[in-house]
Amino acid sequence: MKKAFVLGAGLGSRLKKLTEQLPKPMIPVFGKPLIEYAFDHLNRSGVTQFIVNTHHCAKAYTDHFKNNHYKETPITFSHEPVLLDTGGGIDNVSELLSPDPFLVYNGDILTDLPIINLLNHHSNNENLVTLALRTNGIGKHIALDSKLGKVTDIRNLLHSGNMGTYQFTGIYACDPRLLDYLQHKEKHSVIPVFLKLIQEKLLGGVVIDGGNWWDLGTRTNYLDAHQILSASTFPNYLTDINSDWKRNYSKESQIAPDARVDKSSYIGRGAFIGSGAKIINSVIWPNSKVTPGSQLIRCVVRYGQIAEGKLENIDI
Repeated sequence: MKKAFVLGAGLGSRLKKLTEQLPKPMIPVFGKPLIEYAFDHLNRSGVTQFIVNTHHCAKAYTDHFKNNHYKETPITFSHEPVLLDTGGGIDNVSELLSPDPFLVYNGDILTDLPIINLLNHHSNNENLVTLALRTNGIGKHIALDSKLGKVTDIRNLLHSGNMGTYQFTGIYACDPRLLDYLQHKEKHSVIPVFLKLIQEKLLGGVVIDGGNWWDLGTRTNYLDAHQILSASTFPNYLTDINSDWKRNYSKESQIAPDARVDKSSYIGRGAFIGSGAKIINSVIWPNSKVTPGSQLIRCVVRYGQIAEGKLENIDI
């Protein structure tokens, strides 16, 4: 599949202050916008065209991707003045997606799961949509007939008696015929569409437990991901593409020689860490400042902000 629709229009309300300045997929992870990890993941899976819907802080996308490209891959941004939800968002870009098969990819996840497994399963079965699933996770809402590779229910909405035993990863492969099932020019969720496909035995699922997967939709998950990944040694595209990952600070930051920055923290480009400061499992965004002698534990200091004093579990 050569096209991917990356969902970038969500409000990111669970991240609270972190998305006041940015849309959720643009929050920095080890100094790199989260959505760029999605782009790299998709590039490595053969995708050559990105389509991204936008809504909240939409200008952040075009300011960052000034020529509407990521590396060599073109990006088409589709602005939604009024949120259309996932189903409406896909329908809104249907002319860009058709007539080819395409991937849909949630913009708030960080993963290196092998997408090729999803593509192979989708191409070898007559499904209009195939969901990438995992056996681990707190949101086990998908019921799957693993022998047939068919989804049979979602949260027991079809009254099958099965609330679900698999985690949906937010990545799915689509046949262009899916577009005919959408409500045209209206806000709507994709879940009722999936339920209709289940009834027609056209919604597939494949379990992909290889690789890593994180939902970064909450500040806890955001900080936990930095902590977990800073201690990781697994060789995958996530670490290979970002040398700052292993260094845990940008070479363009200013860190006082006697400041302490633990390995689960990250100091962004142009940030200043004052003398005697202690930074523990915190993320300091670019062009922000931590004053001398301050202590931060599980904090996020956003763009251009100043953190001072002893702070814990606070976003500045």
